[in-house]
Amino acid sequence: MRQIPVDTSGAIVMVANSPQVKVRDRRTGEIATGTETGAKLMTVDVMFAANEEVEILSVTVPEPGISGELAMGTPVALTGLIARPWENDFNGQKRHGIAFRAVAVTSLAGAAAGAEAA
Repeated sequence: MRQIPVDTSGAIVMVANSPQVKVRDRRTGEIATGTETGAKLMTVDVMFAANEEVEILSVTVPEPGISGELAMGTPVALTGLIARPWENDFNGQKRHGIAFRAVAVTSLAGAAAGAEAA
């Protein structure tokens, strides 16, 4: 499957919704886990502002990759962000979109406070 690296260097990224456990199967309540590590997967909604446009992205992150307090409005860094196009059939209808995944989501709140104090 094609993976497209996403450059976040020129973007402002903030938490739009605190991390939530990613559910693999809503009928059974099965929790999604990473195929390589087996780590529980989380979903973090972020506001991604770049090029005078703002989007809300749902980013999947392994639980160990979430660091710091990630409350709404917290500035964050997205490490290793990639976009993956997807397509499937659901009840006879084709659906498609883009899934976002990161290695880590790190709070920048402490770094911002330290920079202001300097």
